[in-house]
Amino acid sequence: MKQTFDLVVVGSGPGGYIAAVRAAQLGFKTALIEKDRLGGVCLNWGCIPTKALLRGAELAHNLRHAATFGIQCDGAVDLEQLVKHSRTVAGKLSGGIGYLMKKNGITVIEGSARVSGKCQLAVTAGDGTLTDIAADHIVLATGAHARELPTVRIDGEHIWGAREAMTPTHLPRRLLIIGAGAIGVEFASLYSDLGSEVTLVEALPRILPAEDADSAAFVHREFSRRGITIHTDARVESASPGSEGVEVRFRHADERAETLTVDRVILAVGVAGNVDNLGLEDVGAHIERGFIVTDEWCRTNVVGLYAIGDVAGPPWLAHKASHEAVLCVEKIAGLDSAHPLDADNIPGCTYSRPQVASVGLTETEAKAGGRAVKVGRFDLGANGKALAIDEASGFVKTLFDSATGELLGAHMVGPEVTEQIQGFALARSMEATEADLMRAVFPHPTLSEAMHESVLDAYDSALNQ
Repeated sequence: MKQTFDLVVVGSGPGGYIAAVRAAQLGFKTALIEKDRLGGVCLNWGCIPTKALLRGAELAHNLRHAATFGIQCDGAVDLEQLVKHSRTVAGKLSGGIGYLMKKNGITVIEGSARVSGKCQLAVTAGDGTLTDIAADHIVLATGAHARELPTVRIDGEHIWGAREAMTPTHLPRRLLIIGAGAIGVEFASLYSDLGSEVTLVEALPRILPAEDADSAAFVHREFSRRGITIHTDARVESASPGSEGVEVRFRHADERAETLTVDRVILAVGVAGNVDNLGLEDVGAHIERGFIVTDEWCRTNVVGLYAIGDVAGPPWLAHKASHEAVLCVEKIAGLDSAHPLDADNIPGCTYSRPQVASVGLTETEAKAGGRAVKVGRFDLGANGKALAIDEASGFVKTLFDSATGELLGAHMVGPEVTEQIQGFALARSMEATEADLMRAVFPHPTLSEAMHESVLDAYDSALNQ
């Protein structure tokens, strides 16, 4: 059986399904191929369900401290119900994507796809049925999977990946997390608030290595205050399950070895692109370091073949994948509105407690690029709304080019900063200067006032500190 389409998308995550929708809107006869559940890893096992879990953990923390507001609660957690809630949310959104496919007239094909030739795909269904597909344009949005260490492998029982960490049947008393990027830090925050004794081990000199050094240092201090043990500059050599738990051996930068016994280990050391079994080698598609090589329009070196999202390399963010989906399809359609993605304008968000958000350059990056930088900072301890809600731990940091007033970067730590960073992202996209941001009126009382004060501080004009 052979089917023909104008455009076919492989993978239905936040890049894939958006690409299919935009293609259908632009009049392409479109198909979407998915071997598992619609929504991909992000919706089913990543972005969305983790936020449901983190919200539950945050509520538990807030209830335990509700006496500040005159409310008496113990904040006990029903782990089974919390996990059920997160899975229910994922299920609803997966069903919503199915509705979008029907609404836009997109053909959904279940199975595993392989590029079988130029503009050709072979799709194998679960029952072994083979379908040949021809398309003028093939967009690969197959995502990525958790990377493992040579000496530490996910076994699903003692050593967990993200899926096991999101569906625990019991709460580990002692938990060790390998990797302190955004995923590792989120799991550390989650399980600490749920009541686990958490140890975080990171091979690099600091946690959250992609963030500004001040943000990383602040979160390190807050985590330590909460009782989370952090080891940086430490490389895990082995994790061996036994009758007493998992024995984890790691080595510090000074070559000192240390061994800990914990109940469970979560591996969070990054991702690798889902490039295997796609037939890419057969058509000569370039792959580097486990990811498909593309140009600014998401085109591979093979005519008619494109790649978007995690499989095309960093940053591994759902919103980056969705944005690439639109620009890729609009370029194919020949729209003048299509424009390449500026990676420096992609916000990064970590949904721990405290939350971390950023856009643009870090202070180190800006200075390394030869920029003369004006730095502004405002602590939430001087923000009325933060004090009123008893969440005054955090800050906003802004970086400006001294000569031009260009907003080079913004870094935020504290409550709901992931909801506020878009203000700075929009400012960068619109090339707003310090003068534009200083003249803007921010509502009172809000947490966002700290954004304004940080801008003012960069020019020695802060009014509330």
